[in-house]
Amino acid sequence: MNEISLNGFWKMKDVNGTEWIEASVPGSVMNDLLNNGLIDDPFYRDNEDQAYEIALKDYYFTRTFDLNDQFLNRQNLLLKCVGLDTIAEVKLNGHVIANTDNMHRLYEIDIKPYAIKGRNEILIRFYSPIKYITEKQNKRPLVGVNHAVEGYPHIRKAHSMYGWDWGPKIPDLGIWRDISVLSWDSGRIDNVHITQVHTDDQVEVNVRVEVSQLADVDSHLHVKLTSPSGEINTKKVTSVEGNQFISFTVSNPKLWWPNGYGDQALYQVDVESLVGGEVSDEKVYKIGLRTIEVKNEPDEWGKSFEFVVNGHALFMMGANYIPEDNILARTSKERTEVLIHDCVEANFNMIRVWGGGYYPDDYFYDLCDAYGLIVWQDFMFACSIYELTENFEATVYQEAIDNVKRIRHHASLGIWCGNNEVEEAWENWGWPKERKLREDYIKLFENYLPEIVKEHDPKTFYWSSSPSSEGGFVDPRNPDVGDVHYWDVWHGQKPFTDYRNFYFRFCSEFGFQSFPALKTIESYTEPKDRNIFSRIMEKHQKNEDANGKILYYLSENFLYPKDFDSLVYTSQLLQAEAIKYGVEHWRRNRGRCMGSLYWQLNDCWPVASWSSIDYYGRWKALHYFTKKFYAPILLSVEEEGKCAAIHVTNDTFKQVNGEVKWKLCSNNSEVIVEGSLSTIVDPLSAKKCKELDFTDILTEERMRDTYLECTMYLNDSIYSSTTVLFTKPKHFEFLDPKLSIDVKDQGDSFEVAVKANNFTKYIELSADVEAKFSDNYFDLSSGDVRQITVLKDSLDKNLSADQFRENITVRSIYHIAD
Repeated sequence: MNEISLNGFWKMKDVNGTEWIEASVPGSVMNDLLNNGLIDDPFYRDNEDQAYEIALKDYYFTRTFDLNDQFLNRQNLLLKCVGLDTIAEVKLNGHVIANTDNMHRLYEIDIKPYAIKGRNEILIRFYSPIKYITEKQNKRPLVGVNHAVEGYPHIRKAHSMYGWDWGPKIPDLGIWRDISVLSWDSGRIDNVHITQVHTDDQVEVNVRVEVSQLADVDSHLHVKLTSPSGEINTKKVTSVEGNQFISFTVSNPKLWWPNGYGDQALYQVDVESLVGGEVSDEKVYKIGLRTIEVKNEPDEWGKSFEFVVNGHALFMMGANYIPEDNILARTSKERTEVLIHDCVEANFNMIRVWGGGYYPDDYFYDLCDAYGLIVWQDFMFACSIYELTENFEATVYQEAIDNVKRIRHHASLGIWCGNNEVEEAWENWGWPKERKLREDYIKLFENYLPEIVKEHDPKTFYWSSSPSSEGGFVDPRNPDVGDVHYWDVWHGQKPFTDYRNFYFRFCSEFGFQSFPALKTIESYTEPKDRNIFSRIMEKHQKNEDANGKILYYLSENFLYPKDFDSLVYTSQLLQAEAIKYGVEHWRRNRGRCMGSLYWQLNDCWPVASWSSIDYYGRWKALHYFTKKFYAPILLSVEEEGKCAAIHVTNDTFKQVNGEVKWKLCSNNSEVIVEGSLSTIVDPLSAKKCKELDFTDILTEERMRDTYLECTMYLNDSIYSSTTVLFTKPKHFEFLDPKLSIDVKDQGDSFEVAVKANNFTKYIELSADVEAKFSDNYFDLSSGDVRQITVLKDSLDKNLSADQFRENITVRSIYHIAD
């Protein structure tokens, strides 16, 4: 197999323009215009409108490449396009060789009849994706979300490029993944399917290999399995024909575990096809030896929905992942690794790839394998009606096969899901129930896709839609069956405590908005824009009435902030508290509920949204809270009126033997009453440890100046602590905490000591320089000190402890109002 990469330098222009500009492949029109200084940053202020106009045009991409006799004389000569976005006509040397209509597909095009020796010219015309869907929509209207450009369900392109309730309308176009020329005579590896059979202390690894065009030639197949410690087992097959099955028996296997439960041991499978003694083709795969099952069975509450990994039912903790940038060329493995590492820091064990974007690059799954995040993988359909025309049906069928075969070997892959919220929308969003389109839904999501998964990845569970109960449009909101998306907190403006009314089997979406960090807001605004109802701030708020919702919830919980910066800070506290209410409740009911995936992890541009990490990678208060409420061992308190219940949730494989000390204190941290308890919590279980009744102490007045603090000790050391109020924070009589900080240089880090002289909540540390604090948004009682680490990696190496101290600002809930 010979390959010539066509990545790198191309030329690009508007088809009606006269000047060609330099283009980079992989890339896009927007990226090339930006790199050539021909447009301003589409994320700044209202430049998004300019990007929309750019997407109304058609564009040419072109380059030349040389072919010699070695390539031309081979039996097979293909142009391999891993990603063309989206409606394109491909020409080679003036001949039309392909028309494409799906950015999610792999295209391999026979160019042997058109290729010539020496210089060859490839020309790709990309047609405006906006004009394409507008023409389709005028002929056949299809329903979708009202935040996006009408007609987007007609095209197999990342829906969110057309706008979403957190994303801009920047439907980019271009060659977004690798492109190359392949040539070979025989021995191409067409398919490798790796499966596993687990028994006690043993795994059988089965490798099925399909090799093409090997008749009447000297052919061999070498398959090598390398263990994590470097042990190699090689098997050879001679006289290769069609499908070959090679098996390895692994004794005492090193299992792959999700984050928090063990190592992410990876084996390597190398497959070589040899013809005439020379390597014709080769493939390399990293696999993990593990079992992942989804238990969906009747039980005392309805029907379970839980992930069983290597025989253990684990509570899934994570969030929903959307595309990391509206301009895909700006994504990278390095950037994604930072995001995945941030997930691990916050104790995730799962990440859901939402169905309105695109199937991530291979490196995304490699990183999830390496860091231990189980992937909930949606097929790329979301919140829309789809019509199965002949062409649409054919392209989505091949799209599914391409991506199932590409992704299936990854240890991290835990579930295939047909779509996001399409069944839910059919039943509850008031869509006209046209019979033909409902039948198309059943064909696509309950017939075709499960058949494809069954054929190409039968070991992975398929779920028709999220949320769903039984499929077939049967009550997708049933709280006792399947998975649920719960939005009455936020869209329904219910109080945070409403989460406690539900014991969902698996909550795969729920969320609450906030504004990003002030530094992020400054990146897309001018000072005059920094009012949440300004035109530019509303331009970067894609959910109707959302800023008003933030203010509504703020009015319910906090005093009105004194300035814009305080409002941003308070919005993040609201978000963090909302999600904490839900997660802690569901983890307290572990066994009945077995998963929590909040909406959403990240942003695709700088915006007010539901994310816990903003576009620039800055952690919001929610992500710091996540680190605590997704901790393997969770101490939580469920307050109700004048009572409180202390719970411990143990999501580890070891028994917890600990002590919990509690104290009811006045606002200056004087102890009113206190106590302690020893607790034993079995592995993978939750326990109510103590019910406290303060009815005799908490008068209506005392409820406004009294708080409960609980601290858990493991091995005589503090493991975690939490505080609860018995009234809303806006009515609590906080005293001036007189916060102070001290900074010490520890070599590769600074240690920041924060001290409070009175009880306070939501202490935030921020710095003029970019710095990530190991802990943030925490509570302190009078006299308590919290030690916070800041690694020096991203700081000026000459920065002294005193200088860093001058860069730090500390505040708490006490400081938000005058």
